[in-house]
Amino acid sequence: MATSSAETRFRITATLTCVLAATLTLGACSAQTPGGDTAPTSASDTDACKRNQDAGTITYISGYGYSASAGQLDVFLAEELGYFDDLCLDVEINASGANGQQLVASGQAQFTALGSASDVMLAAANSKNLTAVATYGTTPPFSIFGNEKLESLKDLEGGSLGYFINLTPIASAMLDEAGVDVSKVEMVKMTNYDPTVVVREQVDAIVGYASNQPQSLKAQGLPFSEFLPSDLGVEGTYNVMEVNSRFLDEHREVAADFMRASLKALQYCLDESDACIDKLAKLAEDNNQGAAFPRDQLARTWEVESAWVRESAGGNPGVQNESMWEPEYALVKKYGDVKNLPAIADMMDADLVADLYDGDTLTWPAK
Repeated sequence: MATSSAETRFRITATLTCVLAATLTLGACSAQTPGGDTAPTSASDTDACKRNQDAGTITYISGYGYSASAGQLDVFLAEELGYFDDLCLDVEINASGANGQQLVASGQAQFTALGSASDVMLAAANSKNLTAVATYGTTPPFSIFGNEKLESLKDLEGGSLGYFINLTPIASAMLDEAGVDVSKVEMVKMTNYDPTVVVREQVDAIVGYASNQPQSLKAQGLPFSEFLPSDLGVEGTYNVMEVNSRFLDEHREVAADFMRASLKALQYCLDESDACIDKLAKLAEDNNQGAAFPRDQLARTWEVESAWVRESAGGNPGVQNESMWEPEYALVKKYGDVKNLPAIADMMDADLVADLYDGDTLTWPAK
């Protein structure tokens, strides 16, 4: 995906929802169970509010600017809607989209979002200070789209295939399943994210994101071909939230509240898509990224990606388990050229987000 050169930071100054006063009742910050009883949550008293404050500033690095993607737009909206404030969290957002994993692994930031579990796996082989805490879907976000003359991926032989950063294990598996002899395909590292290059035949096809470049071509009414992982029986995941492992160990309940606020905002965006996209587009415009993330593009992206969240095999948004990662784990081992790939259990925390739900309801402190 593209990374804007405009780096923005805005500080979210926490307010005390749980006022530090002796007269405050514990019920003022408690969650309501489906039966109506008051159940304690991580922000059920003034100690929890103080605990979240004492953790200091939590820095989140957006993986792709103001993209309308799960694990990204929900963090922006949690700030806009005051959900971080409600939980006494001080959050700083870096929307530059640069070096998120490196900053989180080094402890200079605490959270970042990635495009799929394979991104986590490829980094995990070289860093032991990253833990995945949420996976937002079980639909691989990638597609291979190209000139309309392509009737199958096999037609790429003798032609060219563009890619960004690296050829993902998902794309490699797609080519393999289609019986493509990759030695006969010219691989081109792309520096231009304009999808119309395939229409103009500057390259025959590109490995891109199904919710982004192909949607732009559709909106322009341009003819093209597209091949999805599901067309070839290739399975994977959609978007993952990672946290600094040391921060998670030392501030587990704080990390849980960060995810609680983000997931509440994610549900808002699932329920109120237009209002959510309006707010995100305004944020992008206010922070000089409006040209890179116009509202119409954001709406197209979220229309596709929100469906991936709803269709996730994990059930409740963000909930993950090892079985969700197993197909992609096998692909990374086969195509990722990674030595000493850690076990899935060593790369994820399957309980943090799952424990935030009571049945299918995200627990939330009552006003």
